[in-house]
Amino acid sequence: MIWSLSFSPLVPDWALVAAGAIAVALALATALMRVPGWPLRGLAMALLVLALSGPAIEREDREPLASVVSLIVDDSQSQRLSDRADQTAEALEGLRQRFAALPGYELRVVRAGRGEAATADGTALFSALADSLSDVPPERIGGALLLTDGQVHDIPERAADLGFTAPLHALITGRPDETDRRLAIDRAPKFGLVGSTQTVTLQLQDRGTGTGGGDRVRLVVRRDGDTVATLQVTPGATVDVPVEIAHGGQNIFEFAVDPLEGELTDLNNRVVVTIDGIRENLRVLLVSGSPHAGERTWRNLLKSDASVDLVHFTILRPPDKQDGTPINQLSLIAFPTRELFSEKIDEFDLIIFDRYERRGVLPLLYFDNIARYVQGGGAVLVAGGPDYADAGSLFRTPLAPVLPAEPSGMLYEEPFRAAISTTGERHPVTRRLPGAESEPPAWSRWFRLVDASVTTGETLMTGPDDKPLLVLGREGEGRVAVLLSDHVWLWARGYEGGGPHVALLRRLAHWLMKEPDLEEEALRLTSRGAEVIAERQTIGESVGDMTLTLPDGSTRTLTPSEVAPGLWRASSPAPDLGLYAVEDGTRKALVHVGPPNPREFTDVLSTPEKLAPIVAETGGGVMRVTDAGDEIRVPRIVPMRRADNFAGDGWIGFRTSDASVLKGIDRYPLFAGLLGLALLLGAVTAMWYREGR
Repeated sequence: MIWSLSFSPLVPDWALVAAGAIAVALALATALMRVPGWPLRGLAMALLVLALSGPAIEREDREPLASVVSLIVDDSQSQRLSDRADQTAEALEGLRQRFAALPGYELRVVRAGRGEAATADGTALFSALADSLSDVPPERIGGALLLTDGQVHDIPERAADLGFTAPLHALITGRPDETDRRLAIDRAPKFGLVGSTQTVTLQLQDRGTGTGGGDRVRLVVRRDGDTVATLQVTPGATVDVPVEIAHGGQNIFEFAVDPLEGELTDLNNRVVVTIDGIRENLRVLLVSGSPHAGERTWRNLLKSDASVDLVHFTILRPPDKQDGTPINQLSLIAFPTRELFSEKIDEFDLIIFDRYERRGVLPLLYFDNIARYVQGGGAVLVAGGPDYADAGSLFRTPLAPVLPAEPSGMLYEEPFRAAISTTGERHPVTRRLPGAESEPPAWSRWFRLVDASVTTGETLMTGPDDKPLLVLGREGEGRVAVLLSDHVWLWARGYEGGGPHVALLRRLAHWLMKEPDLEEEALRLTSRGAEVIAERQTIGESVGDMTLTLPDGSTRTLTPSEVAPGLWRASSPAPDLGLYAVEDGTRKALVHVGPPNPREFTDVLSTPEKLAPIVAETGGGVMRVTDAGDEIRVPRIVPMRRADNFAGDGWIGFRTSDASVLKGIDRYPLFAGLLGLALLLGAVTAMWYREGR
């Protein structure tokens, strides 16, 4: 409650000033003339001027405002190590009770440090502190308190950057005798050619009480979950680890060391490096046989692909042709059969036979080489026409054991529209092929089909009467495809509107060359923001549940749903940084969420040293909530108005606020009513009485 004197003049200010000046002049004149009773005359004139100024006594009814204290609770991943979470919960409850028993303070509890789950790099507490006090006037801020393990990564350089002048305190969880082992990435490539060896440089560090020994430690290297090497490394040393890029796409390498006895956590005992495997230009050998209208379809397609090195031979003159033309007048290049199919066959990623008919060009021995090439991991595509049905068919060679379709010798020469089979709807090569969504498919007709029976593999496209048209198969480590028609060129030429020949043939070629995105049976795991997405590609009709393993070793069951024919998907939040793995019983996929060297695990030992400088600059204190024992010590809260030091042994202080809110004002005029009249009449009467004597 505050009392004060205020004025509300009854006349304009200039009139009030003039009246005051006249009153002063008259009072001085009567004093100089020694008029009897001049003091009473001056008092009467002063009271009259005072009455014109409208004096009043005001009483303000004010309610004091509480000081705001922000308590930032570190909820980062390192705070879940050991028993820090229990320490934090117990200390938080104790602080709540102490502030509840202390009037004049408003406690704001904010949990921070996680950012957007696994996408955050490091613990950010001061940004949360600034947000929590952004709506509070500076004079109402009583201070701030951090409940953390001390590993904070957004500490301001100066206390002036905090935005307030109140004390900052820190309560540190964890124990002073902690130890930890950490494996870190020093250098790692992001890309590598498939089949090449890249070098990853690692650092092994032991920190904490009693560490620094020179005992060698086992380092296990895994690629896509499979162990590929085991090394011995010394703590404190830097080691170069060679790794082989085995396939295109992401090669996920995991490096893990044995744990240190009694260490705080083994989560930072392993690191993950993702290296994208890049193929050198894919080498394709195209052998064109009998000339036909679509002879250049494959050539044009492959030449337009910048990632393909094409070697193309067209057989225009078989060896048995005898027309009397002298050899020196021929402008043809001899077919280097021995060089291509014996010496350098393994250098090709794909061999395509386009309407090739066995006419003595390739000895049978070379077809045996091609079959072994497929078994060892190569790929062969047969684009057949009448040549595949007659006696000179490639199926009548040693290549037959790896071909998935056996010709009957018959040809269907009638118009038909190619159709996607049930399996083809789920296979990445033909799934959602442009035009396939309509009935009939929105592409032109073909007019020839080689009758054949499928011996192995899967039929993706069919012709009339559901006859196989496109058959894919796997043999050993390699792959084979047979296209039982030579009329795909009608799509390329735009006949009857054409068709998706580019999409079909390019997908087909890349599947044969083992493009990871076109695998018909695959399990993939990717990260997007703060979640991981598991995808199961299959040509089967259903898939089972999947098991997701989090970085801390806990597991979750994922039930996928079908998002497209043959493509099933499930997602899960990614609350932590680190390596996630998903399994479906037979396959396993990995993904690393977050930066390769997350700051959250650069140093996990609890420490008061990082926060001590800025806390000391504000006059606050840093103390542990526990020492080597298990007892939690919550400091006393002391209200303080002004001080240079707001902390001591077992106590911390916070500034009290002088701010208040005005609830009402009571005003009492001095010259209103009978009181004012009595004063004026009393002064005039006293003056008259004195002058009358």
